[in-house]
Amino acid sequence: MATVAPYDFDAHVEWAGFVDDQPAFALVDGAIDFPTGERRSVLAHDGLLSAALSLDGNSLVSGGEDGRVVATAADGSVTELALHERKWIDVVTCGPNGAVAYASGRTVWIKTADTVREINHERAVEGLAFAPKGMRLALARYNGVSLHFAAATAPPVDLHWDGAHNRVLFSPDGKYVVTSMVENALHGWRLDDKKTGDGKHMRMTGYPAKPKSLSWSAKGRWLASSGAQAAICWPFFGKDGPMGKAPKELGTRGDSMVTQVACHPTEDVVAIGFADGMVMAVRIEDGAESVLRRPGKGEISSLAWDRQGTRLAFGSGEGEAGIIAIS
Repeated sequence: MATVAPYDFDAHVEWAGFVDDQPAFALVDGAIDFPTGERRSVLAHDGLLSAALSLDGNSLVSGGEDGRVVATAADGSVTELALHERKWIDVVTCGPNGAVAYASGRTVWIKTADTVREINHERAVEGLAFAPKGMRLALARYNGVSLHFAAATAPPVDLHWDGAHNRVLFSPDGKYVVTSMVENALHGWRLDDKKTGDGKHMRMTGYPAKPKSLSWSAKGRWLASSGAQAAICWPFFGKDGPMGKAPKELGTRGDSMVTQVACHPTEDVVAIGFADGMVMAVRIEDGAESVLRRPGKGEISSLAWDRQGTRLAFGSGEGEAGIIAIS
């Protein structure tokens, strides 16, 4: 059984989730709202573009049109991590030991406790992700991915595939790198293969729309994605990952597209958000469905579970948001 605590904002919800186990919503107007308890709203930016939760879950790191990168804690305190005047911080990601990487156009900065490293690319950087272990950073760009070590100045490892790559993530075991593409597809590489960059490519195609949301299942056996009228879940167990295997299609609806997916932190269950505002949970093994929220206003723009997997935060493009408690 699920109960919904609804909230309504005046702006698109860019990020919905939990900061130090407290519900939080980041809006494109620059506000970060903590609606429970003594409600707090912090104006972190003059226009918010990107947000990512720190690995310890205790702060939300965000970038904005004002060139600022800030960390916002659950008590409403805001710490400025960087300022780049006249630049838009399009993407941020968080890594181990408090590391943060962020990008504006063709430039990426990697900030650790002691250093800040600047990396310039020939093309705009569209996506960033730290490896699950160590300080390796993946950069999604046109025609592939570049892999950098945060503290090393050696040339990056380049993973090539023609086309525009706009998001990137590592698998939980660090063996795979997967990107979403403008060409309505996903693409992957196996990093433990000696031919990485030349062979062992993983083409995941057939999407009717751009797969903008990706989420790994708890043990990394499945990669869920949006971009169709069902959540497309690719199998990543076995030697060659999804190659030669059909994906599972979960939560199929004929009248609305999937816009967001979020896998449960401990179980093989995926939360699915739709273009009409519906949210459901589906068990990956057998496709059993549970509707968590009926359709509302605007497409679901963000979904995230809490650490225990008992609450689900959602936000929409029309400012509707809420916390779904599952018992």
